Amino acid sequence: MAASRYRRFLRLCEEWPVEETKRQRDLGTALRQRVAQAFREGENTPIADPEACDQMYESLVRIHTNYYKNKYPRLKDTTFTGVTVEDCRMILATDILKQMEDMKKGTWRRLREKFSAKKPEEDLK
Repeated sequence: MAASRYRRFLRLCEEWPVEETKRQRDLGTALRQRVAQAFREGENTPIADPEACDQMYESLVRIHTNYYKNKYPRLKDTTFTGVTVEDCRMILATDILKQMEDMKKGTWRRLREKFSAKKPEEDLK
């Protein structure tokens, strides 16, 4: 039975999309890492709790297939603030978050980082 569970998780990993805009913060990437970690021996991996494994798989399938989004459709594709899904995707992109983090730095620190030969992390030590 472990072999069939392993194959189901592999199939789910293949189907799950990877968002390039969320480098190192993507659910698809995290899922692939967790499956690789949980099934270190591949099809021969012993499963301590098969029921929990099956429940985890079913939950991930519901997320992947947008089960609850389809079951409970929304009237509008915006939040109470009026932000659309595309706006949220753009705001949560890794590059935008990095730019926002850079904007939070003070002027003096930005200038020091720009003209310093050392990395800013070395200054904090």
